[in-house]
Amino acid sequence: MSAPLHSLDLAAYFTRIHYAGPHHPTLETLHAITGHHAAAIPFENLDVLLGRGINVEPAAVVRKLVHDRRGGYCFEQNHLLLLVLQTLGFRATPLSARVRWQRPRDFIPPRTHLFVRVELDGETWLTDVGVGGSSLTSAIRLDYVGEQPTAHEPRRIVREDGRYFHQIRVGEEWLDLCEFTGEEMPPIDRELTNWWTSTNPNSKFLQNLMVARAGLDGTRRTINNREFTHRRGAEILEQCEITGPDKLLEMLAQEFDLHFPAGTRFGPPGSVWPS
Repeated sequence: MSAPLHSLDLAAYFTRIHYAGPHHPTLETLHAITGHHAAAIPFENLDVLLGRGINVEPAAVVRKLVHDRRGGYCFEQNHLLLLVLQTLGFRATPLSARVRWQRPRDFIPPRTHLFVRVELDGETWLTDVGVGGSSLTSAIRLDYVGEQPTAHEPRRIVREDGRYFHQIRVGEEWLDLCEFTGEEMPPIDRELTNWWTSTNPNSKFLQNLMVARAGLDGTRRTINNREFTHRRGAEILEQCEITGPDKLLEMLAQEFDLHFPAGTRFGPPGSVWPS
């Protein structure tokens, strides 16, 4: 399930994310690529709702996100970022996690999230462009106690009972985003968890329509089912209800550069609209 790294067209990728900076494997490059990727390639689960399935083979991921100018979710987004970083010479490793956003600690979510660890100049950094409206826009350090600034919201990593928790500050409150142990996620695990995530009726990706994109200006745009939100941190800049399927297609094109043929209809919750 692997492809030679030289098969990745870096020039096409950099054009896709509007990046013209250095290509050397440095912290500056890691931060910049993370931010430009999150700003250019939307997080979205639209192929799941269209019943098309998600192919996580490297060539398919590159074709969809780079050449077809689509978005994707973590197994696509962070797989592409992993290939890019490895091609540039970074020591990058895929890790698994449990997404804990808006979940109590006594609930155990499935280990169905992929993100990336980077070893750089004796330090361990984490990057994650595949966690929706909370995707990282710059890397954060693993072994650092306290708040870490990013291009968007402050983050921190806390360790409790042998587990790491990636937390995000919302207002004055720290909320769990992901839980992980540092376990690597090899291709076979990504293939199996991607299959569950994209086909199981209990998966949130079959029950919700989700689109998100960060802005280089510090803002974020999201669609959650039928609600569009444009915000900067906790400040809501714009929020509106999407009133019908044609309006949804318009918003996808206008706000996320995602273009679908007229008449495209997504599965639940995009299949039934109020009359």
